[in-house]
Amino acid sequence: MRLAPLVAGLLVGCAAAGPLPAQQSAPPPAAPTVTQPDTRPGIAVFPFTNGGSYGPNREDLQPLEVGVQQMLLTELQQNQALRIVERSTLRALLEEQELGASGRVDPGTAARIGKLVGARYVVTGVFADVYGTFRLDGRVVDVETGEILKTEQVRGRREQMYDLLLDLAGRITRGVRLPPLALEVQRARKARALPPEAVTLYSRAQVYEDAGRKEQAVELYRRLVQDFPQMTEAREALRQLEEG
Repeated sequence: MRLAPLVAGLLVGCAAAGPLPAQQSAPPPAAPTVTQPDTRPGIAVFPFTNGGSYGPNREDLQPLEVGVQQMLLTELQQNQALRIVERSTLRALLEEQELGASGRVDPGTAARIGKLVGARYVVTGVFADVYGTFRLDGRVVDVETGEILKTEQVRGRREQMYDLLLDLAGRITRGVRLPPLALEVQRARKARALPPEAVTLYSRAQVYEDAGRKEQAVELYRRLVQDFPQMTEAREALRQLEEG
């Protein structure tokens, strides 16, 4: 039998080829991404009620019920210490609760709705314009207790409408004891110098959008982007409508 030399030859060949490579193990599965909960206090802004407007062009001010609501949200959103409840979320819930789009709710109802949208605070308010003197009244309600924490009023000429919105946003932030906006952000927002025409046009576009009148909303947003390029919220609203 010549098996012994054959086996010996095979063993020598294996030794010369070196050890077999170790089997590669599969990499461990990636750990799932854990989204950290947003612990910032949430704030919801209800539509502002028209408390009475008198004088020329008073009919142009009715859309401010929605416009002031959205623009106040936009200004509060500049503060990274706050979490904003989107207006569309609140609007859908108000309609579901058969409260319509009106901001006429008592503090207890506001607190109940605020809980449903996950807010810590809700803001309700009224605006009025009397022959060019413009006023904003705001109330901050604690959602947990239904207590009115703060009432604020700002007043000035209609031409100062946007500055008054900025002022009210700052007062609301202070009312819930949150850090103010950084000075450079405050200066940048104020430097936009939006005239009342921009605010009222934006308000009307928001009303059209809520009503599903997309063409009219797009037309107004395009006009705003062209005439008031510093109004970035109009540019963003236009982008969302055109892409949607």
